[in-house]
Amino acid sequence: MAMRWEQLAKRQPVVAKMLQSGLEKGRISHAYLFEGQRGTGKKAAGLLLAKSLFCLSPSGIAPCLECRNCRRIDSGNHPDVRVVSPDGGSIKKEQIEWLQQEFMKTAVESDKKMYIVEHADQMTTSAANSLLKFLEEPHPGTVAVLLTEQYHRLLGTVISRCQVLSFRPLPPEELADQLVEERVPLTLALLAAHLTNSYDEALALSQERWFAEARTLVLQLYEMLGKPELQLLFFIHDRLFPHFSEKHQLDLGLDLLLYIYRDLLHIQAGRTDSALYRDELDRLQRWALSCPQRRILDSMEAILQAKARLTTTNMSTALLVEQLALQLKR
Repeated sequence: MAMRWEQLAKRQPVVAKMLQSGLEKGRISHAYLFEGQRGTGKKAAGLLLAKSLFCLSPSGIAPCLECRNCRRIDSGNHPDVRVVSPDGGSIKKEQIEWLQQEFMKTAVESDKKMYIVEHADQMTTSAANSLLKFLEEPHPGTVAVLLTEQYHRLLGTVISRCQVLSFRPLPPEELADQLVEERVPLTLALLAAHLTNSYDEALALSQERWFAEARTLVLQLYEMLGKPELQLLFFIHDRLFPHFSEKHQLDLGLDLLLYIYRDLLHIQAGRTDSALYRDELDRLQRWALSCPQRRILDSMEAILQAKARLTTTNMSTALLVEQLALQLKR
């Protein structure tokens, strides 16, 4: 879904104010560096800026998002808006030289041109030096937007030629509120917002049926820890493994389990408003009463160790989950 200025203002107010002010005054910089964590909306903001510059039917500075130019920018087909991405793990000198050649030509449809460089920190040294020459002697009407999650890896000379705008990660509470505005149930929005700081990823996750079922299964797993060992192992093999069949799914499931223990700690501290499984407060309060704090902390440590083994070893996922479950049960 294409970003609008009001959405950017809500998620990144400082960035939105700077860009909107530049557009309103006709003082857009020749080069911007958008830096911040993955999922903070850097590319979406770059495309929004492009649409504001090229829209055929704008309302003030706001693009219509429906005209031919807006649609072509979204699809990557506008001849005067180019996006450069890493090729095989890096951005090469040849890619920057191709960009320079393209931008030496007269703009196809207007007097403006714009390019976006994704993962600018992945430029080779020669590519960065080529880009530097481009930034030092910009063509009239050209706007550059560099995107990076690794600000410190860029050449200082490149940074100095750009206006740097920092994208902050959304606090989970704010992200959850935005998901609720999109009609995501609070029970799913709270968890999704803690699993990723990316609005798009959190929205996609919270809308998956798989995610809602995963939440239910993890709550059932916690209850099964109080059952006989054979019953627990049967539940793991019959219900848990089929649902968490991929490593990344199991990793997410371990996070969901970790958040149950996190909620128990918050409840014991009298902070029920911080619970993520808020619709399960009655059960959580019963569990918190019967679980010493030391045991909760040990269980959280065991889950974190299991997550580490999942990503750093070739250990069987079945064995890993069985061992963890029996450790939590004890």
